[in-house]
Amino acid sequence: MRTEAFPTMVTPFNRDGSVDTGAARAMVDWYYENGCGGIFAACQSSEIFFLTEAERVLLTKTVVDRAAELAASHTEKAPMKIVASGHVSDRYEDQVRELSAVADAGPDTVILISNRMDIENTGDGAWIRETERLMNALPDISLGVYECPYPYKRLMSDAMLDFCAKSGRFTYMKDTCCDAALMARRCEILRGTPMKLYNANAQTLLESLRNGAAGYCGVMCNFHPDLYVRLCAMWESDPETAEALQSFLGTAAFTESLAYPVTAKYHLKEIIGLPLSTMDARTRPASDLTEYHKSCIRQMETLADILRERIG
Repeated sequence: MRTEAFPTMVTPFNRDGSVDTGAARAMVDWYYENGCGGIFAACQSSEIFFLTEAERVLLTKTVVDRAAELAASHTEKAPMKIVASGHVSDRYEDQVRELSAVADAGPDTVILISNRMDIENTGDGAWIRETERLMNALPDISLGVYECPYPYKRLMSDAMLDFCAKSGRFTYMKDTCCDAALMARRCEILRGTPMKLYNANAQTLLESLRNGAAGYCGVMCNFHPDLYVRLCAMWESDPETAEALQSFLGTAAFTESLAYPVTAKYHLKEIIGLPLSTMDARTRPASDLTEYHKSCIRQMETLADILRERIG
């Protein structure tokens, strides 16, 4: 099975606070040049709970359109797959509207957020009933599920996951359980179905790949996506290099606890040189980024370069 890396896209903004579509297109180019198999647009990294519905759709369409342009001009390469969510509302009617609007923007898969069904978390049965109701309102759309930590993390139970896998409608799961043993069990549940598990936790990535995960989908692809792509491509054929990559990636990912997503925007703008107008985010201003944070990100990039040189 081919394993792939999917960055969780941050939303770039213009200085007036609007979505910077030019910078978003440049980010798609960078992910593509680094070999990413796809992009998760309109996700928590994109600050979807702090974007309007129109902004979520605009971001998704920008990513979809640029990915399609790249695919058309590079027919020798597999096109990137785009998955997108924007699933934030509480009311069923609002969820149907927003998910339909995201679907109309053209992603390959529309992602449901696990805490948006059975919002009061009353039990598996209620979750399955509400999910089935949403599925019926969104016919002929490939679906996925994401254990988004905001506003609370609703982990998928075996029963919930089994329902999604056997429905034939679900193809994607962004797993945030951070538990290698649980992911191994989940991969067994998904075996033989269209649904694939993508691990968001760098520290357990290599073990999860060995247990059947389809790849990585997480925030650290905003820093060194090429190394995640490399691990996904050669974890089986070159176990020694895979261990070295895993050791770096697992350690570097502890920087997630710093001032994300402005740390990612700092990296993209100041280190990579992408044309972001500002490093501000809706959830925190760029002024939250301290010299300590910047130093940590620069040190991480230095180590990444050393590893790149070592592994060739």
